[in-house]
Amino acid sequence: MAYGMMRKVTRRLMLLDTASLYFRAYFGVPESVKAPDGTPVNAVRGLLEFIDRLVRDHRPDDLVACMDADWRPQWRVELIPSYKAHRVAEEHEGGADEEEVPDTLSPQVPVIEDVLDALGIARVGVAGYEADDVIGTFTARANGPVDIVTGDRDLYQLVDDARGVRVLYPLKGVGTLQLTDEAFLRGKYGVDGPGYADLALLRGDPSDGLPGVPGIGEKTAAKLLAEFGDLAGIMAAVDDTTSKLTPAQRKRLDEARPYVALAPEVVRVAADVPLPDVHPGLPRTPRDPAALDGLATRWGLGGSLQRLLTTLGA
Repeated sequence: MAYGMMRKVTRRLMLLDTASLYFRAYFGVPESVKAPDGTPVNAVRGLLEFIDRLVRDHRPDDLVACMDADWRPQWRVELIPSYKAHRVAEEHEGGADEEEVPDTLSPQVPVIEDVLDALGIARVGVAGYEADDVIGTFTARANGPVDIVTGDRDLYQLVDDARGVRVLYPLKGVGTLQLTDEAFLRGKYGVDGPGYADLALLRGDPSDGLPGVPGIGEKTAAKLLAEFGDLAGIMAAVDDTTSKLTPAQRKRLDEARPYVALAPEVVRVAADVPLPDVHPGLPRTPRDPAALDGLATRWGLGGSLQRLLTTLGA
């Protein structure tokens, strides 16, 4: 059944933040892992091993590899020009900017895509959106539990115990995962899933080029959210002279109004991406065995691919 239609049977969906995982694979697996022609394939093999471990350990019914069709969407940049600006390797007038990526990783990405397609693992990227937005939309449409696998804390905002949505955050490879649910978020940050987006907005995020509100760090942001409920409550308190904001906090938040007005749309993942119809069920056998054999031989995928095939067929 195509995803996006109503699914009558409750199934566990696993969503991969694919770029986050292949970056981790690239830096976690030695570059000495090479194809027969000497081309590094450490990210390819590392990602296959990640997927194998995830499927074995968590047994999802459905799996989607979510992709960055646009890692820095123009609509986000128009709202906050500094968004991911420090990661731009090359600007293109009227087109998408290129992200700074290690020289030996870029050539591996098309191989990863070809291997996933030949395996029959659903792979979805949507023009104008990041993988986070694709993940947010799949999560919004799911009618069963969802495991989001990502090394990006931005996706903590999707955690929802009532709906069975949790984030599996890799601490070491994917063998050691931090299970991020509401209890974890409240213990570490003092917020729930939606509250994490407000927290991130207020404190800022240098890795994404988000300035935050000057003088409002993570602890202060958490205290303000505990006191006033959410971002709207905090900004209402700025206008309420009887609220418990300190003079300095009131001044900083008041001066940050232009940023606070625009940032929510940038920080919060989209839930309305036009997803294509895909069949996310885990493949028991490869979709294109001949193509997969050719890829395995050309790129020397060896045991990494065979282990995954065994796991999928089990």
